[in-house]
Amino acid sequence: MPIDPELASWVALSQVPGLGGEGLRRLLQVFGSPTAVFTTPVSSLRQHVKPAVAEAIAQDIDETLLLQLADWLDSPGNGIVTLADPDYPQALLNIPDPPPLLYIKGRRELLNSSALAIVGSRNATPQGLSNAEAFAQTLGIAGLCIVSGLAHGIDAAAHRGGLRSSAGSIAVIGTGMDKVYPAANRELAHLLAAQGLLISEFPLGTPPLAANFPRRNRIISGLSLGCLVVEASLQSGSLITARMALEQGREVFAIPGSIHSPQTKGCHHLIKQGAKLVECAQDILDELKGLFAVGSTGENPVADEHPLYLHLGFDPVDLDTLSLRSGLTIEALSAILLQLELEDRVAALPGGLYQRIG
Repeated sequence: MPIDPELASWVALSQVPGLGGEGLRRLLQVFGSPTAVFTTPVSSLRQHVKPAVAEAIAQDIDETLLLQLADWLDSPGNGIVTLADPDYPQALLNIPDPPPLLYIKGRRELLNSSALAIVGSRNATPQGLSNAEAFAQTLGIAGLCIVSGLAHGIDAAAHRGGLRSSAGSIAVIGTGMDKVYPAANRELAHLLAAQGLLISEFPLGTPPLAANFPRRNRIISGLSLGCLVVEASLQSGSLITARMALEQGREVFAIPGSIHSPQTKGCHHLIKQGAKLVECAQDILDELKGLFAVGSTGENPVADEHPLYLHLGFDPVDLDTLSLRSGLTIEALSAILLQLELEDRVAALPGGLYQRIG
């Protein structure tokens, strides 16, 4: 099916070399629509953009591009929303650089849902992955759609947790919608397309370029009421997302951890800078009270915690210490821990240490 002429103008204008989002919005303010921009004489365009950009706008729209786009739009769940579309995320209209258009795949209604970003390290610990998934599921049950970036580690865990609730999950990607990066998350991407939503501001065919991921991060935070950082080193890209969230007036939350772990240094840095320390999902819900309607499904994802969890705590612990805390023998503890490990609720660490991951 041929692409709508007005939508074709939006796509073509968004891809004019050197124009950028700010230039595009400026032209829309002056001329009213992309179609009007393309019918404006070059001499008039030069009053608002650089001469080379004005000349590029005057070129014919690439018909091959439009045919490829039309084929992509024919697939179920695929779509494009523009700044003029009533479905465009209202939250993004309040950030300094809203994308002119978004390529989407999945549940369109999630675009304007109450959401929380969850981000963190690609090289997360077992506890960090468990925390991200558990927080995401609990917050999803409470009514918050979980937004992240489809990266390895915390991002992927957050998406999995969010998809376990009806609130769903949104993945904002840094490539074209016809690419999956990283490739290892292809199955998760398909699941998000079926049960959640994939979003990109980049044209079809765009490869995973390093410069695109910080731009993606502003959308992750911009879609959300707040941003939770689960685990992050001081050099983590998650801190960029947190900084953007602050600049956009969003709340920033961080989960603390061991003072000895490099994966929690970034979270501790954020807390020192004023991010809110959180120990459970309720801390976030209390902070966001009144900003969204809290859901109520009766689900309780942590109702079946094992009694030994009370003694395990959240930091690694050895058998002798655990025996003193619980009053159980080493033999009894070993049997219980083995069962919990088989259930992926406890991780055995080097040095004879154990840590809860649920």
